Amino acid sequence: MIVGQDKAVEAFTTAWDSRRLHHAWLLAGPMGVGKASFAREAATRVLAEAAGPPIAEPGLETPPDHPMARLMAAGSHPDFRWLERLEKEKGGLARNISVDQVRSLGNLLAVTPSMSPWRAIVIDSVDDLEASAANALLKMLEEPPANTLFFLVSHAPGRLLPTIRSRCRRLEFSKLGDDAMTSLLSRSLTETNASEIGRLVEFANGSVGRALAIAELDLAPLESEALAILRQGDPDNARRSKLASALGPKAAAERYAAFLDLVPGLIASEAVGLNGPARGRALDAYAKARETAVIAPRLSLDPAATVFQLGTILASVAP
Repeated sequence: MIVGQDKAVEAFTTAWDSRRLHHAWLLAGPMGVGKASFAREAATRVLAEAAGPPIAEPGLETPPDHPMARLMAAGSHPDFRWLERLEKEKGGLARNISVDQVRSLGNLLAVTPSMSPWRAIVIDSVDDLEASAANALLKMLEEPPANTLFFLVSHAPGRLLPTIRSRCRRLEFSKLGDDAMTSLLSRSLTETNASEIGRLVEFANGSVGRALAIAELDLAPLESEALAILRQGDPDNARRSKLASALGPKAAAERYAAFLDLVPGLIASEAVGLNGPARGRALDAYAKARETAVIAPRLSLDPAATVFQLGTILASVAP
């Protein structure tokens, strides 16, 4: 169930109910607010209704006992593809979604759908496409087969190729309100008391994904330090050194990995409320932080040094 994104749900369901859908949907907004969940639910609904039996309930949800919903849950629907960064042999995720992954979609697009006239593709996230993969996707968006839906998840749509953006209908996903956050976290964290839920809502800045990571790995103190650097700078390096000391040891490997994922989203969320040169600094910092977060595991860079570098990137946004 998608909570707190009623406008996006209404826009898509209205288009689907009338069967007047754009072939590509750009799901734009901060990390952790439900874009990927929306893409999966929307794709499931389309594939289920197109194949039958009919679904009486309005909206985006599909009954879990529907045959197409069961196929989707099992990851075996023949007319659906989900592209994301792949696991590397030595652990961790690949730096990008490769051109070969995108080209593999040609096998799906070249044949008639198996279960109904429709097929669906989700790319989570389109920000992760390497340059050649983005160009390969563009060709598919320019000449899509009939009844093909693309859902492109993006945390920073401004950095996508303008030609990709221009071929998509954009759905905006906003940060979740406190009520929606509290509701979703209460369902997920059933053993967490109301006071702690409230604390997570405060720190997570409208992102359920961030809140769950904070809860699981106790990231709240780290996020607090990162936000302080982002907004106030770190003239004596004390905050950067504190973060590096906390995340450098091998025992902190999971928190370090989560911190790598957290920092770009933190900067992106901050950029939304900025204007002029400050916003320009934030967007530049986002690109650098994302690149660092991707490269560091790939090259086995020293965690403490990487965290210090991310702190420097955060400090570059401060006035």
